Amino acid sequence: MRAPRDVSGEKLAKLLARYGYRVTRQTGSHLRLTTTIQGEHHITIPLHDPLKVGTLNGILTDVANHLKISKEALVRELFS
Repeated sequence: MRAPRDVSGEKLAKLLARYGYRVTRQTGSHLRLTTTIQGEHHITIPLHDPLKVGTLNGILTDVANHLKISKEALVRELFS
């Protein structure tokens, strides 16, 4: 399954809450999310609408690597 092309940064932040990611700070148009599940992990998400495809894929790859699941499984769980 491909990642959707119309996801905003705010929507992605809400979807990642399923995996324990919480907003720790906001600087301008970027959110910093942190999770402590399987060790501490930080990601930065721009609040663009929509996110660029490469930016979204980079964030999803980073999260999938941290959670030790495939990117395809993560996309399926988040957007299905």
